Amino acid sequence: MKYRKKGMAGIGLAAALAAALTGCGEKSPLDPGDPVSLTVWHYYNGSQQAAFDTLVEEFNDTVGKEMGIYVQSFSQGSVSDLESAVRDSISGKVGADEMPDIFSSYADTAYEVEQAGALANLSEYLDREELDKYVDSYIEEGCIAADGTLRIFPTAKSTEILMLNKTDWEPFAAATGASLEDLKTMEGVTATARAYYEWTDSQTPDVAEDGKAFYGRDAVANYFIIGMRQLGVEIFQVENGELTLNTPKEEMRRLWENYYVPMVKGYFGAYGSFRSDDVKTGDLLAYTGSTASAMYFPSQVELETTGYDIDYIVMKAPVFEGGESYAVQQGAGMVVSKSDEKREYAAVEFLKWFTEAENNLQFGCVSGYLPVRKEANSREKLDQVIGEKELTVAPKTYDCLTTVFGEIEGLTLYTNKSFENGSAARKVLEYHLADKAAEDRESVAAALEQGVGLEEASAPYVTEEAFEEWYDSFCDALKSAAGGQG
Repeated sequence: MKYRKKGMAGIGLAAALAAALTGCGEKSPLDPGDPVSLTVWHYYNGSQQAAFDTLVEEFNDTVGKEMGIYVQSFSQGSVSDLESAVRDSISGKVGADEMPDIFSSYADTAYEVEQAGALANLSEYLDREELDKYVDSYIEEGCIAADGTLRIFPTAKSTEILMLNKTDWEPFAAATGASLEDLKTMEGVTATARAYYEWTDSQTPDVAEDGKAFYGRDAVANYFIIGMRQLGVEIFQVENGELTLNTPKEEMRRLWENYYVPMVKGYFGAYGSFRSDDVKTGDLLAYTGSTASAMYFPSQVELETTGYDIDYIVMKAPVFEGGESYAVQQGAGMVVSKSDEKREYAAVEFLKWFTEAENNLQFGCVSGYLPVRKEANSREKLDQVIGEKELTVAPKTYDCLTTVFGEIEGLTLYTNKSFENGSAARKVLEYHLADKAAEDRESVAAALEQGVGLEEASAPYVTEEAFEEWYDSFCDALKSAAGGQG
């Protein structure tokens, strides 16, 4: 099924390069004797905020002092808190703070702010040589203006990985012959999850149907976007200013069969706020999540009355059988508020400094985010920076980064282009199927408690008719969220 709607013109990287001026060769509008003060809003908290603040302080004491730039950073809390604060500033809401000079933003929010005419054209301050230092797809993602010029400066990115509780995996694998190779495909993960459910159920023969879930995932929207891309379909296709919604039934069925069905049967699970929480409580063994989540993978499983230490394995995120090796490209960049040449120039100079390989990797060592410059995406460069700066890096974060670096040549990172109502459309991907699966799983679990077997209890929910009903509802909801045109 295809629906068309007006969206953003995807001119992309070529236009950004063509529009880039030789800003670095022009005379600086800054005066060290009369420094400009910049505010940065972000959503970093905890160790990430501390790492960012450390780099801001270093910039202020060195390059910023020499150039006449002073940066102040403020955490707005969560991503949604930051987005609300920005919208309040743009609309002039009573009591709202003035727009910051720089703020963290995902593409959908940046597109909304760009439509309001509130973002600086960063292509005016970066020449071709400077742009070419960054990963091409990161620059392309930031080219959200109608003329294809750059509005989002890439500062820190992430992709997805699979993390596994190695300690509890090993006895299961030894007993059943399960292999890590099986976890390289979604179909393999589904089959392994069923085997794990059956194996854990067999450990208590006097209690029927008490098998445990094996796998879960954060960001179900990514499952749709990347899963479909692996199967050769771009679910949000934006070309020449037009959005096409692509939801072919055959491919959508494969996604349904490898998320909804195992969720309903209890092979997959989602219990806490994040799947790393579910590993911590012993409710899951593995999950797919952001590289930035690696630091939250627990060191212990904590049960009601006891706990035990666990080790971990980091793997490439699974790909559908026969699919192309696509992985999600995600993570907010920084945008610069439209103001005057002096402030915009100063903001870009700070962002260029922050994304230099050494500084960006220093931030990544704490945050788990990937660096944005081409030269920085290697184990060798990471080891060099760790040694030169004498950094202490958590083993999980190091293993996560180096796993991605080792796979990066064989991966195609992907994110859909921005379009009007993009946030609403993504929410349909995030919640429509997941909420349905959670609701139906409750019904199945209630039947199991009444002594009904799993196959009988789940049978009404996994039929062709059940898929057709969900599919029609999903397509209608997606079309409506995207604006209803088609």
